[in-house]
Amino acid sequence: MRLNGDLSVRTRVHGGKLEWVPSPAKGVDRRMLFRIGDEKARATSIVRYAPGSSFARHGHPGGEEFLVLEGIFQDETGDFPVGTYVRNPPGTAHAPASAPGCTILVKLWQFAEDDNGAQVVRRPGEGEAAAPRPGAISSAILHDDGRELVLVELWDAEGLIAIDVEQGLELLVLEGDLREGGEPLDRWSWLRIPAGQRFEAKVGSAGARVWLKFGPLLHDNVCTFDNL
Repeated sequence: MRLNGDLSVRTRVHGGKLEWVPSPAKGVDRRMLFRIGDEKARATSIVRYAPGSSFARHGHPGGEEFLVLEGIFQDETGDFPVGTYVRNPPGTAHAPASAPGCTILVKLWQFAEDDNGAQVVRRPGEGEAAAPRPGAISSAILHDDGRELVLVELWDAEGLIAIDVEQGLELLVLEGDLREGGEPLDRWSWLRIPAGQRFEAKVGSAGARVWLKFGPLLHDNVCTFDNL
C-alpha cells in the first residue's frame, strides 16, 4: 500500500473526516495519513482504541512516536493521559492498551538508524517553554535533538502565522481551526510541507492549538526493512 508516499509534494489530509479502518487487533481502528507498506509499514496514522482494547506485546525496531489526542493510552510502564508525547526509539517494545479508550497520533518506522537516544515522555505541561513565534501565545518544546524539533503551540485568535520551512514540517491541528492556502483546517487536520516552502495561515476566531514537527520528512539513514 502506498498513501501520500511522495514526500516532495505538499500534502493536506482532513484527518477528522476520514473513515476508520480496522487494524488486526479487535477494537483498534485507524485513519491513515501516510503509509508505505502493508501491515508492516512506514506510517503516520490516527489510531483509536475502543475501551478495553489492546495489542499484543511487540517491538519497534524502526521506532515509534506518538501523541495522545483523547483518553488515556496505557502500557506496562503506566498511563499516558491526553496531551502526552512519547518517543520510543528503535529497539524498544511494549504492550499497548487502553481500559477507558483513547485516540493517538502515531508515527512508525521513521527514526534514523543511528537514533539511539533514550525514551522521551512529555506529559501535559512538561515541555520546555520556548519563545513564541509572531501570532502565537505560547510554545513548548517536546523534543529537540538537533535534527528534529517537536513543539506544541497555542496560536492567537485571528492571528497570522508564517513559517519558512527549512527542512520539512508536519503539523496537526489539535483544537480550533485555521485557514491555509484558502483551505480550512480544523481538528485533526494534518499538513506535511517539504523543505524550501512556506506556511502561512490565518487562525480562526477561537484560536488554535497545534502540534508541529520540524526536520527531514524522511532521514537519509532512516531505519529500513524488507519490502519497502
